[in-house]
Amino acid sequence: MTDLRTLYPEIEPYATGTLDVGDGHTLYYERCGTPGATPAVFLHGGPGGGISPSHRRLFDPARYEVLLFDQRGCGRSTPHAALEANTTWHLVDDIERLRALVGVERWLVFGGSWGSTLALAYAETHPTRVSALILRGIYTATPAEFAWYYQFGVSEMFPDKWAGFVAPIPEAERGTMIEAYRRLLTGDDEAAKLEAAKAWTIWEGETITLLPDPAMSAAFQDGHFALAFARIENHFFAHNAWLEDGQLLRDAGRLTGIPGTIVHGRYDMPCPARYAYALHQAWPEADFHLIEGAGHAYSEPGILDQLIRATDRFAGG
Repeated sequence: MTDLRTLYPEIEPYATGTLDVGDGHTLYYERCGTPGATPAVFLHGGPGGGISPSHRRLFDPARYEVLLFDQRGCGRSTPHAALEANTTWHLVDDIERLRALVGVERWLVFGGSWGSTLALAYAETHPTRVSALILRGIYTATPAEFAWYYQFGVSEMFPDKWAGFVAPIPEAERGTMIEAYRRLLTGDDEAAKLEAAKAWTIWEGETITLLPDPAMSAAFQDGHFALAFARIENHFFAHNAWLEDGQLLRDAGRLTGIPGTIVHGRYDMPCPARYAYALHQAWPEADFHLIEGAGHAYSEPGILDQLIRATDRFAGG
């Protein structure tokens, strides 16, 4: 049996900075690896999740120059948890601004979960700017996917965790959970807002791995993190991510000529595998890896193994 690949050793950025992208938003970014090596951009999940030091370790630092950034309103970008001028298409434009800052014509785009959504939106808008795509935990951000996770579906697999998710919402309002949460997350009651943010965020933190991972889910209980994560994610999903229903799969033909890898856990709860399979059919040039015995998180061994193999494969490409 081939040994599973794991993260590269810890690494510090060789540069960090901020970029004023207008609309009152400033993005935090960091650059890692070797200047002049294969350029790449990392798109984090959520939306609203932010980057972490472990994300730097998905790439061979000797063969990549990677830009990682906190999307609008989260992580170290400011203003924190802001919803104004914060849409999918603002973020697509931000990626282009960052590419210009780096000064490259094309770069590898790596995105997982919501990052896969954003990577698809970016690649379908700017296909000539993408040298390769690595996508994990495919999410096409359709009403059916939102309903599966936030209304009925995953609720059947995790009834105990679901009870915590619905707890802040009055029973009469539970027929439209995303809208009910939106009222709390954008309301004036700061205590209710924080309670809702934590409940929304913990639901995700406790359902993304195949087996419980207390270390991972603990990060989702931090109030500062939860406020941006829940507010921004709910804001995007309440607006169907500013996408037409099925748009990302419908326009997958625009990816023709872009090499790629799709990695998805068989038992991914937030992101049902059928959408990853549909993307594979619509974009057959990409390698497709449906990982048995895995959920959603990139840290799950079989998923991480294929992600590292993919970044190695495209290094120097």
